[in-house]
This record gives sequence, structure tokens and C-alpha cells, in this order.
Amino acid sequence: MTADFETSRIADAVEVTAPDGATVRPLCSLPGTASSAQFALAPRQVSKAVSHVSVEEIWFITTGSGEMWRRQYGREEITVLEPGVCLTIPLGTTFQFRAGPDGLCAVAVTIPPWPDGDPDEARSEAGRW
Repeated sequence: MTADFETSRIADAVEVTAPDGATVRPLCSLPGTASSAQFALAPRQVSKAVSHVSVEEIWFITTGSGEMWRRQYGREEITVLEPGVCLTIPLGTTFQFRAGPDGLCAVAVTIPPWPDGDPDEARSEAGRW
């Protein structure tokens, strides 16, 4: 099976709000394999803490600054976010992120693709902030 070529531009992507409160612009996807999106928080905005039911993510910070809190199986850490930082959110991880004074923007890959129309994929969790 071959997939069609797909090309997207952030400027043309439809803006939606993620369950955690971040602004999301869905980008390219490979059906059944992965999807990508840009995530953004306004200056000093704090996301709601969530965990995912079936997807894992890899994030790459493109602009701004902030922090990402992750907790999984009794361990937790806070990662400083700045352009060039890449991090993972494995399945079962509770996470929450917040933007610095200039906001925060990241591009992420979701594996498998984000299940559109499933309101239960992102579960609300107790967060750090």
C-alpha cells in the first residue's frame, strides 16, 4: 500500500483548541501511522494536565520558552523548553506545560495518528501547576 504525498503549511492549517487548552494546527499525517501538528500557548498560559489513552508524542520546540512537567509510573520531571529541545510523551504519561513571557510553540508527531472525534483520548489529570 502506498500513501499519497501530503504537504501542509502552518499558515493554512485550521486552528482548533486541544483538550488541554493549547491552540493546535493539525498538519500532515500518514494514515494509520502518525500525525503531526503545531501546538501553541499564549504568553504565560498554562495548559490543563492530561494523559493520553492510546497515543504517544514527540515534541520539538520551535519558538518561545516554557516548561513541561511529565509524570509516569512514580517518576516525574520538569524540562525547560526552548527552541531546539525535543522530548517524548510516552503512553501513560501525565503531562502539563506552560509558556514563558513570549509564549511557546512546538511541532509534534503523534503515534498512532490523533483519533479525530474521540473526546476521551485526552483524560483530565491532576497537574503540577
